[in-house]
Amino acid sequence: MPGLSPASRVARFANFELDLRAGELRKHGLRIHLQEQPFQILAMLLESPGEPVTREAIREKLWAHDTIVEFDHSINTAVKRLREALGDSAEHPRFIETLARRGYRFLASVEWISTTPPRSTPAPEVPPTLTPTEHSIEPTGKTLSQHRILPEHAEKTLAVLYFENLSGAKEDEYFRDGITEDIIIELSKIRELWVLSRSSVLAYRDKPPAASQVGQQLCASHVLEGSLRRAGEHLRITAQLVETRTGRSVWAERYDRQLQDVFAIQDEIAQSIARALRVMLTDQEKRAIEKVPTADVQAYDYYLRGRQFFHQFRGKSIGFARQMFTRAIETDPNYARAYAGIADCCSFLYMYFESTEDNLREAEGASRRALELDPDLAEAHAARGLAVALNKRYDEAAKEFETAIRLNPKLFEAYYFYGRALHGQGKMEAAAEMFQKACDVNRHDYQTPHFLAMALRALGRKEEARAADLRGLQVVEKHVQMHPDDSRALLFGATQHLQAGNRDTCLEWVGRALAITPDEPITFYNAACNYSLAGEVEEAIRYLEKAITSGMAQKDWIAHDSDLDPIRQHPRFQDLLRRA
Repeated sequence: MPGLSPASRVARFANFELDLRAGELRKHGLRIHLQEQPFQILAMLLESPGEPVTREAIREKLWAHDTIVEFDHSINTAVKRLREALGDSAEHPRFIETLARRGYRFLASVEWISTTPPRSTPAPEVPPTLTPTEHSIEPTGKTLSQHRILPEHAEKTLAVLYFENLSGAKEDEYFRDGITEDIIIELSKIRELWVLSRSSVLAYRDKPPAASQVGQQLCASHVLEGSLRRAGEHLRITAQLVETRTGRSVWAERYDRQLQDVFAIQDEIAQSIARALRVMLTDQEKRAIEKVPTADVQAYDYYLRGRQFFHQFRGKSIGFARQMFTRAIETDPNYARAYAGIADCCSFLYMYFESTEDNLREAEGASRRALELDPDLAEAHAARGLAVALNKRYDEAAKEFETAIRLNPKLFEAYYFYGRALHGQGKMEAAAEMFQKACDVNRHDYQTPHFLAMALRALGRKEEARAADLRGLQVVEKHVQMHPDDSRALLFGATQHLQAGNRDTCLEWVGRALAITPDEPITFYNAACNYSLAGEVEEAIRYLEKAITSGMAQKDWIAHDSDLDPIRQHPRFQDLLRRA
């Protein structure tokens, strides 16, 4: 770069920085371990973004004295490690593209800046300062950007596998699933652990391979596995923590207790794992883990049933989830998590399936009650943020989302719905930031890369949008392989296939989704988006009208959804928007 000394330069791309003076690769301001040769290859690629960097040029700089065989092995290993550090893949590259028999090319845009000598602690990445306006949601700057999403020690990354159900009754699987997911939630309260989300391990629920193999596939340093048997009021849980690298068990325990002790067992498992991994719990973390959400086992049972229905994401299943959460609060009127569950059900019903004022009011009331009962419950603040955003009280929503993130920096839903609220207001820069953080928190969610790509395209950042689409396609294809009847995943995957140039596959997946859920507003809407992008204008208008007339209420989102840009000038579009 003209005028900049090589030793005083920092390259910025996506959420990464390469600091040549400090010899560091950072993401969101946090250092990522990278060996010298991968570091130097990245520096060469960043010098010429979009241009080929030949293997011969890399060899001359880094491996001039190696044999051809040694060099081939060394460069392949170094590029593999570099991609792992960036979360990239050779099959669907976001950053590093392989040029067959030639070399490599860096795909993303790069900004070089001068820097002063580094401080003892790297500064966190600060997003652009945004000025909130009336009825708009914006990150409030310093508070949000200082949240540390990733732990400092990436070697303490934990995958919690779904416990094996030894009860012999399929109807008990909701209980097994709920216990496992609550252990994930409890462990996620420990900031120095990076605990993979439920969607990350969902693929292994029924037939998991060996724990060490799962750990390798998920890039987790440790895996927690176990089993559960419930017989009347008796509960037996076994748990084992396995080190991925060696396959060695570093901790194991069996619990034979009464059902009413289920929360104590979860607490003991979380604290035992922290000790096994030599993680010191803060007093605040101990209190959070030891906090009992309800004293009534029957209320907890209803809550777990509700969560199982909620995760199915269909109109009827969310209605059933609301019924279960309602039974939970009838059994225990002080159950804050169940009130938050009701709020989310009502918000989802209003957004996607049944846009009634009753749903909107109940979402507000339930989220308010959840916070009255437990002001420190991050999930309740996220539920409240979504509910008030639907009522267009955007400043209040921003405060709730940011409080949720402060209380739990790993809460995916807070980043995701914050991003959606920002996108619905046309605040694309801030929305892209939130969607990227949601992707960082849960890299196995198939929806977020799509929304990130939409925001990036609206900002004119086409290469980054393309990379997000490719990443999303990779994730959604794996999801659809495991869940072929997930109509929502099919519709998101259809869009990403279209962006990749696979129009026939796009239309095929849309048809499959419509056959699976032929009467739901959100299916109609996402079908309309795909038809719009595919140039099927009349079909797009027809399905958009079906979505609006059958109960979908997302006027702000529709107004800024770039997937609908191809039909925005259609005479019927503005009429439909007014009716939304």
